[in-house]
This record gives sequence, structure tokens and C-alpha cells, in this order.
Amino acid sequence: MIHNRSYGSGHLSHPMRQSLILMAMVLLALLAFATTAYAHAVTEGDKGYIQEVSGMKLIPFMYLGAKHMVTGYDHLLFLFGVVFFLYKMKHVAIYVSLFAIGHSTTMLAGVYFGWNVSAYLIDAIIGLSVVYKALDNLGAYQRWFGFQPDTKAATLIFGFFHGLGLATKLIEYDIAPNGLIPNLLAFNVGVEIGQLIALAMILIVMGYWRKTTSFWKHAYTANVVMMSAGFILFGMQMTGYFVA
Repeated sequence: MIHNRSYGSGHLSHPMRQSLILMAMVLLALLAFATTAYAHAVTEGDKGYIQEVSGMKLIPFMYLGAKHMVTGYDHLLFLFGVVFFLYKMKHVAIYVSLFAIGHSTTMLAGVYFGWNVSAYLIDAIIGLSVVYKALDNLGAYQRWFGFQPDTKAATLIFGFFHGLGLATKLIEYDIAPNGLIPNLLAFNVGVEIGQLIALAMILIVMGYWRKTTSFWKHAYTANVVMMSAGFILFGMQMTGYFVA
């Protein structure tokens, strides 16, 4: 997808060392957070609300959907990777729309039909989606295998897994059948609103960063850190699968 990438090399400059330290701190924070919350986790307060309410509750479910997306670090990592080298808004819109279609489809279908899939395995695949996107940004597939995977198809497919990951959690909380469909639709609308909010923040930060001389110097490091975070999420979920 991205050609003619040029990353900084040689000795690490002082800003580069600072960047590495900052990114290491982010990883440690992610690990600390991950010890108490898995990807797609719903807080205890939200869980109690979901289990207790019955009937159409459109605004509350919309709020819960938006809250999930804005605080969903797995989604944010993947979105960050997707838009990392996208400079035109039309390209951003295409990729984010594909992710939203995949995410919405399996979230709604998974809850409605009660698909019984291991949340740990799905979330492990979601961790690998972050790894995949980081490697794609680094041009690894072209160097290793001599071809470029279809990035649009990959974004859609991983969107399916991201949505299924959320569905597995919602199923555990036994949403009341009374008002199920409108509540799910409201939740999904909230997810998309939250995605737009998160995307806007990411694009603002990326816009400022791309204007600096440090962008190409640190682009490689940023994607390596993102890849490491994906492997951490994968290992955490697989550990949970075998231990639980």
C-alpha cells in the first residue's frame, strides 16, 4: 500500500531516545491496564446496567457504544495503524468505512444469533490484527514475500473480528430480549460515533506530527512499538484462554 518509505537510521539522536523511552512507558501502561481489563471489557457498572434494563433504552446504549470505542485500546491501535500512512481524507474514509462495516456486521449478528465463540481466541486474533497492520506499514510483506496483501480486504476482515470480539462480551451479559434489536442498533450507532471521535483525535495528532521533521525519523519506531503492543495483547489473551 505504501511505497518509497524512508526511515531514519544510524545512531540514535537525543529526540529518538526520548521517543523510545516514551513509547516504552506507553507499553508499560498498556500492560498495567491489561492486567485488570481485557480487550472489549465492559465496566462493572455498565455490565450491571445492561443486565438490569429491559425495553428500548436508545440513548443509554448509544452512550455505552461510544464509550466502548473511545476507551477500546485494541480498536484505537488498529485505527492508528490503518491511518498511519493515509494522507487523503477519501482514503481514510474508505478504510474506516470498511472497518465499520465489518465491525457492525459481526457485532449485531453475533449478539442477535448468540454465536458461541471463545472471547479469548477472538481477542487474540484482534491482537494479531494490530501486528499485521504494523508489519504492513513497515513494508514487511513486500520485503519478505515479494507481494502486497490486499489492505482493503484485510481491513474488512479484521473488522469482522473486532465486531465479533465485542459481541462475545455482550452475549455474556444477557441483554434483555425486550428491545434487543433497537438497543443493539443504538449501541452500534454509538460505536460509530465513538470511532469518529477517536479518529478525529488521531488525525489531528498525526497531522501535526507529519509536519515535523521527526515523523520519518520515528515512523519506524512507532510501528515497531505498535507491533509489540499487538503481540502483548495476543499473548495476554492466549494465556487467558489456557488458564481460564
